[in-house]
Amino acid sequence: MKHVLVVDDEPQMRRLLQSGFSREGYKVDTVSDGHTALERLARRGFDLFLIGAEVPGCGASDVLARVREWSHLPVIVLSVCGSVEHKVGWLQAGADDVVEKPFAIEELTARAYALLRRSETTGSSPVLTFDELQVDLSRRLVLLGGESLHFTPTEYRLLEVLVRNATKLLTQEFLLREVWGPGYSKEHEYVRTYVAQLRAKLGDRASCPRWIATEPWVGYRWLVEPEANPCSASPPPRRDVAGGGRTTRSLGLSKHQVHKVAGEEGRQREHEEA
Repeated sequence: MKHVLVVDDEPQMRRLLQSGFSREGYKVDTVSDGHTALERLARRGFDLFLIGAEVPGCGASDVLARVREWSHLPVIVLSVCGSVEHKVGWLQAGADDVVEKPFAIEELTARAYALLRRSETTGSSPVLTFDELQVDLSRRLVLLGGESLHFTPTEYRLLEVLVRNATKLLTQEFLLREVWGPGYSKEHEYVRTYVAQLRAKLGDRASCPRWIATEPWVGYRWLVEPEANPCSASPPPRRDVAGGGRTTRSLGLSKHQVHKVAGEEGRQREHEEA
């Protein structure tokens, strides 16, 4: 049985979360302040941590920072503020997801289930499986329906970061830092371009995501399961070789942006093949 710790300053919210998660088969502990939450986390093993952004005693940001010093425990922040800047701030601070209050308890428990499954799926196994898609991290091999897909070095690195953090909401700044490096924090067109290329090769669509979901103005999320939308069949995935079939001109980028991205891809390939 999975064990969940809830900390929130509102008694009715604690009751809602305890009731909702208990119905789904979780064991639930609830506390009302940050200090008590940290003490409970230090004494017991939990599988998931839900924290209200407005908790008293020891602020939620301080609690999250201290937890991240020693634990990779999945954390969902519950906040009354739903602005993009607010969500990005929590994600950069170490939260795995941010859910705006008020919320449907069914959505929250589904997000929690996905996070927990992701933490189990991406443990120590070098092969990650998502239905018919397999990503072998040790051999840098990607199979879709048993057929090998070919990616450029940058495309593969982006795919690797996404699947290693499956179900997490990843900001564009995080992806730029992880894939291209700290000097690329403003090059958002790089992320958009390469996400589009990954989708093309995987047979995915932004309007009906099977693998890569867009969180508008924030970033992207790798889906463990396709979103529950009545979508028609996806077009067949591209199986072109690494570097072939560039798609940047079809993405509405300017000539300058196309040359910039292509030049960066060439430099990245030279660096990785050296």
